[in-house]
Amino acid sequence: MGFNERVHAYIAAKYYTYLVETFGERGRLAFVHGTQYYAAQRGRRMAQRAIRDGAPLTQASYNYYGEWVNTEESRAEGIANQSEKTPEGYTKITRCPWHTQFVEMGCPEAGAEYCRHLDASISRGFNPYLGYVVDQTLHEADCCIHRLTSGPISEGSERGKNPAGLKSFEYHCAHSFWAYHEVTAAIFQSEGEKVNQKVLEDFARDYGREMADILWSYWDVNFNVCD
Repeated sequence: MGFNERVHAYIAAKYYTYLVETFGERGRLAFVHGTQYYAAQRGRRMAQRAIRDGAPLTQASYNYYGEWVNTEESRAEGIANQSEKTPEGYTKITRCPWHTQFVEMGCPEAGAEYCRHLDASISRGFNPYLGYVVDQTLHEADCCIHRLTSGPISEGSERGKNPAGLKSFEYHCAHSFWAYHEVTAAIFQSEGEKVNQKVLEDFARDYGREMADILWSYWDVNFNVCD
């Protein structure tokens, strides 16, 4: 197995579990902050690529400059994202590999917190004036509902995503790990470093030392800027 959506969700679920177990409500707030921190960095990279290309920071550009598409593994497993447009211009998501992984790990609370904040924070990193809202998630309802306060959320989505901006799930998993790692250490200092170590140890146990070493090898990458 390589890096994919499930691995990406695994990292977030482990951080949520250990942060809440260790620090209670402060741990939950740290997880939310870490998720927002990670997501906003993604959005800023997307905005930087758009600006470099002379594209406006509209919802159409947001959709075009997204950094990932579903992996072949999730498609083969039948858990790749499935969504539809509503008459109101919202996006209704009925299937998601992140949701699948959170549920199978027995971490629906982690999934609810993660999905409640992730996409809205990516959008704020890209352009805080678009007004991205997540009304509900699969962890608490039969579908996710994503919408904009400024117009249709699917604007320009038929164009697909810019291949030049797509990043591997190795990159995305390493970014997620280091965003939570940085926030956890900053807030909780030495006790936070113990949480970071537990997450890495669990990752090595479940995915192998080689993949854990790959995560660690990204320690000096600046995730705030595009390449």
